[in-house]
Amino acid sequence: MIQILKIGIIGGSGLEDSKILKGTAEINATTKFGNPSSPLTSGKISNVDVVIISRHGKKHSINPTNVNYRANILALKELGCTHIIATTACGSLREEIKPGHLVFCDQFIDRTTKRASTFHDSDKVCHIPMAEPFCPKLREILSKTSTDIGMEHHKKGTVITIEGPRFSTKAESHLYRNWKADVINMSTVPEVVLAREAGICYATIAMSTDYDCFMEDRPQVTIDEVLKVMKHNANNVKRLLLEVIPRINYVDCKCKEDVKTSIIGG
Repeated sequence: MIQILKIGIIGGSGLEDSKILKGTAEINATTKFGNPSSPLTSGKISNVDVVIISRHGKKHSINPTNVNYRANILALKELGCTHIIATTACGSLREEIKPGHLVFCDQFIDRTTKRASTFHDSDKVCHIPMAEPFCPKLREILSKTSTDIGMEHHKKGTVITIEGPRFSTKAESHLYRNWKADVINMSTVPEVVLAREAGICYATIAMSTDYDCFMEDRPQVTIDEVLKVMKHNANNVKRLLLEVIPRINYVDCKCKEDVKTSIIGG
C-alpha cells in the first residue's frame, strides 16, 4: 500500500503565519477533545502536503497551560498528518547554545503539572514508551539540512518543559543545569507524548532566544532583544522548513508502531 506523506507544522512563538505554503485553504476542525488552538491551514511546500496550526492561537492569545494539546494533535492526525515538525522558542541553559541557535532536541524533562498527557482518560491505559521521545529520522534530516545550508544548530539536546507562564528563578535555572538540561521552554510536553500516542513522527526545532537567568554577571535581557532574536529565528526556521520538507520520506518508523503494543484495557 502506498503511504501518503503529509507534514504537520506546529507554529510556536514567532511562527504563527502560513505564508510559506502555496495553494492554501483554511480548515475549521473540531475533535472529541474540543477545538484546536486555531483554524488549520493546508497547502503545499514543493508539492508536499502540509498543514499548519498555531499552538498559541493566531494572535498568540493562549498561554502554555491552556493550550488544548490533545485537540491540536488529534486534529493533525485526523487530517492525515504522518509527521510533525514543531517549532518552539526556548531559553538556553548552556553558554555554547547562543541566542539565534537552533536545537533539535533528543530528550525532555517534564516539569509541567496541569496538563492532560494522554488521549486515554478512561477504560484504557496507554503506557507509551518515551525512552527516545523525538523521531531520530526527522532529527537527522533537520540536522543534515541545517549543515547543508550553513545554519547554526545543535543536533541534540535535552529540553526541560516548565508549566509557566512565569520564567524560572535563578535557583531553578541552576538546578536544571545540574540536571543536564540544555534548553528550557513551556510547550514541548505533553505535545511530544501525544504525538507518539497518535503514531506520528515528531521532532522539534527549539529556537534559542536568550540565556536563562543562570548567568550571574549578565544583564537581564530586554523584551526588545528577545523580539529581535525571535524575528531572526523565525526567518531562519522558515528557510529551514522550505529546505527540509522536500527531503522527508515516508518510511517505517518505531514512532508509528509503539502505540500498537502500549494500550491495556478496553
